Amino acid sequence: MSLLSYLIGLLKQHPVFALTVITFIPVLELRASIPLGISVLGKESWLFVFTVCIIANIIIGAIIFVLLDKIVRFVKKAEAVNVLYNKYVERTQRKMKPLVEKYGELAVAVFIGVPLPGTGVYSGAIGAYTIGMDFKKFIIADVIGVLIAGIIVTVATLTGIEALQFLIKTI
Repeated sequence: MSLLSYLIGLLKQHPVFALTVITFIPVLELRASIPLGISVLGKESWLFVFTVCIIANIIIGAIIFVLLDKIVRFVKKAEAVNVLYNKYVERTQRKMKPLVEKYGELAVAVFIGVPLPGTGVYSGAIGAYTIGMDFKKFIIADVIGVLIAGIIVTVATLTGIEALQFLIKTI
């Protein structure tokens, strides 16, 4: 049994749990859970899928942001990791800090919300942490960004399903 067929079976039996697990996976997040949920549960369930995935994505962003301090302290004990981390922080601060200084939380929200590779709540939380953004501001960016991503992915999924409807033969 493939992972995809397992996830589809899990989605049918335990949709909230499955959608949450898929949304919690780095790189996938709601960019995968919304299309998969809508395609498996049916387009009539889009609001349910959207709501579960949005809530799960906001929660994982907050959890990651809170845990980052402990994780960073632990992994920086290894000298090689410390050097790599410092380079990452310098690069992130150079690229992200001017945008956040100019546009505030909205800059992080757009980074989280644009569904491109390398963006999302994991990357957004790490970026916000490295530039020293406080938790309240990150949560605002997290909520706005996840809503942006969720709306874009849901609309793309629903219009994609409708655009391909002519290929599906109804009996």
